Order: sequence, then structure tokens, then C-alpha cells
Amino acid sequence: MARTLSIIVVEQDRDRAMLIVDSLRSAGDHDIHIIASETGLARQIAERSPDVVLIDIASPSRDMLEELTLASGPLDRPVAIFVDQSAEGLGKAAIEAGVSAYVVDGLRADRVTPILEAAVARFHMFQRMRSELAATKRALEERKVIDRAKGILMKARGISEDEAYALLRKTAMDKGSRVAELAEALVTSAGLLS
Repeated sequence: MARTLSIIVVEQDRDRAMLIVDSLRSAGDHDIHIIASETGLARQIAERSPDVVLIDIASPSRDMLEELTLASGPLDRPVAIFVDQSAEGLGKAAIEAGVSAYVVDGLRADRVTPILEAAVARFHMFQRMRSELAATKRALEERKVIDRAKGILMKARGISEDEAYALLRKTAMDKGSRVAELAEALVTSAGLLS
């Protein structure tokens, strides 16, 4: 791994926790903190605000997995879960909850670092996709508002669509604002007047 990471390892068994820590330290000088109890997990993770959370559990139930996933903040950071056994559908549920890596067949020291790297890469890929999706949704909403504002201007002034857009753009430039902001104000004002 290229940079030093702040990593929380959630593991009740001290020997297994040290196996993870040793494997991570062999890959780099990481800031590693072990949490042995799931009690107050969300608070402990929030206090440390790690780059990555690694969770090792033998055989999770759906409720336990959901609780661990929510507590570890999978939308804020990469989360990798190692399990010895998995019931049907738990892997899918974990991934849908935002877990970056769900590894069945337990924990092996030689697999920790490559899985951690894959989890971080996957998290960043999904984070970029979420950002792009949010930007696309915003742009679509702005486009809808601009279209409504153009319709209001076309009806009120008896002008074409191109003339309505040109008027919006010129007025926005004169006021030092964005076309979408001006369009939103116009649509809101028209709504109040009707």
C-alpha cells in the first residue's frame, strides 16, 4: 500500500486480531486500532474516524451483519468483513449495505492486504459513481427548472424558447448568478402569483 492508513480492526479474539495487525504492519506503517467489543461500535469508530474498517466475525446473523455494517459507516469509508461461514443472502445484503469486501472462508494473513487494497479501490470507485450520479441528478433537476422558467417567460412575454433562454442567461449574468438559480427564483415567484 502506498500511503499510511488509519485502520480499525473489529475482532473479539486477541490472537486473531494480532494476526490481522501483523499482516497489515508487514504491508506498511499503518495506524491500527483494535476494537474487541461490538458495544458502542459506531461511537468508537466515529471518534477515531478511520480510513478503513476491517471486521472479522465467525458466523454472522443478518441482524448482526446489519448492525456492524451501519456502525462502521460504509458510505464514509471502505469496510471489509471477513467471515468463516455465511448464510445464504448475507453476502448480497452486506454489499447492498455498502460493504466494500465480504470475504467468506475466514481470515488468512496472506489475504488481508490484497483484500484491503481491493476494498479501498472498490469504495473509491463507488464513491466516484455516487458523486457522478448526484451531479447528474442535480443537472437534470436544474434543466427541468430552467425549462419551466423558459415556459413562464414564453407565455408572459410572447417570445420563443431561444429568446426566453437568452433572457434568462443575460439576466443571470447581469445579476452575477447562475441561470439555474434565476430560473428557480422565477418559478417560485410565478408559483406565488398564481
